[in-house]
Amino acid sequence: MLSRRRFLSALSLPTVALGAGCLDPAAVARNGALLREAAQDPRSPEQLAGDEDFWRPVQQAFSCDRSMVNLNAGGASPAPSWAQQKLVEHLNYANQAPPYHMWQLQEPNREIVRARLAREFGCDTAELAITRNASESLMICQFGFDLRAGDEVLTSNQDYPRMLNAFRQRVRRDGVVLREISLPGPEAADSEVVAAFAAAITDKTRLLLCCHMINLTGRILPVHAIVAMARARSVPVIVDGAHALAHFPFQLRELDCDYYASSLHKWLSAPIGAGLLYVRRDKIPGLWPMMAAGEQQRDDIRKFEEIGTHPAGNFLAVAEALTFHQTLGGERKAARLRLLRDRWTSRLLANDRVSLHTSLQPGRACGIANFAVRDLDATKLGDHLWDKHRILVTPIAHADCAGIRVSPAIFTTLEELDRFGDAVEQVLQHGLPS
Repeated sequence: MLSRRRFLSALSLPTVALGAGCLDPAAVARNGALLREAAQDPRSPEQLAGDEDFWRPVQQAFSCDRSMVNLNAGGASPAPSWAQQKLVEHLNYANQAPPYHMWQLQEPNREIVRARLAREFGCDTAELAITRNASESLMICQFGFDLRAGDEVLTSNQDYPRMLNAFRQRVRRDGVVLREISLPGPEAADSEVVAAFAAAITDKTRLLLCCHMINLTGRILPVHAIVAMARARSVPVIVDGAHALAHFPFQLRELDCDYYASSLHKWLSAPIGAGLLYVRRDKIPGLWPMMAAGEQQRDDIRKFEEIGTHPAGNFLAVAEALTFHQTLGGERKAARLRLLRDRWTSRLLANDRVSLHTSLQPGRACGIANFAVRDLDATKLGDHLWDKHRILVTPIAHADCAGIRVSPAIFTTLEELDRFGDAVEQVLQHGLPS
């Protein structure tokens, strides 16, 4: 079994050499061997989830500010230190001679990252674009369909506000009709979720947007079933996977969707400013890019990457984050995230004033959960946790799930979660200070 010292060494150095300025090849090879050894630990994900000796060096691979407790990894995760360092190397190298170093040497290496992401998440390389974030990926789809006045687009009122605003702009600009459904409660069967979308489809529905994991509550929706239902009615589906990719294991091809968008700086822990867009190969020609591309790119997934001059480093350093993710393994990460979630939820649910807007049933959620305290304003509680304890959470004001979203990550320590639990229990016992 890999020792803590050797595992820490494995997670402290970049392992992927993209362009000039990389580590000595012999050092990269030695480090790669250590990473492979870590990946071969024979214990199950559930056994490893509670092994603090295994997770402590993982936590130390992040340069987190430990003077605060960051329970908003769902907003944007820090990147492992070695990915940050590689980003700096890429940026420094590009600035030595940008027209040559960035465009001629670094940009071609984007294809390596594209191929690795496609292989890891289960799609063809020719179907995957690397973007700057999930919002950009989603708006490419939301603005890329030809819609006319009176055409209906369908989503839920729990989708991300920016995506709702994108459709609302099409309402103002193009005269399309936006229909928002309310989702059934967190314990509702998947079939009820599918039925809710199906009931809202009319003969004017031209597009459906659904979350894979809802940002407000961490709820996982039955994407495959929603896509199948909508496809039978000739309605294309855009999947908002901002919180799902690299959070829990799945393959894009298993979802059978045509359009899937995600961030890479959330649960993959890539440097901030990287996202992903999957478009099924035969759907690429019919989707307009958000920024103009030449006619010769009509069938090329790269037309969605036409954004003008931009740093290559943000996209190339995704490779380090991906290696880190692959070393730990998706099943291990998901098991750890569930353990962290269950540690704080089981403690708070012991108080009858606390309830969850998130189901703890297997397959319904993973690391994110949303809790509410009866007769206590969530925003005031969130402000108190930050002002008094420097604990960062996400107050949710949505009418269907008003509460506090808690999203720890693999860099979160048990001690930090227990500090959070202590702080909430103090409020439960004594109320908020006046």
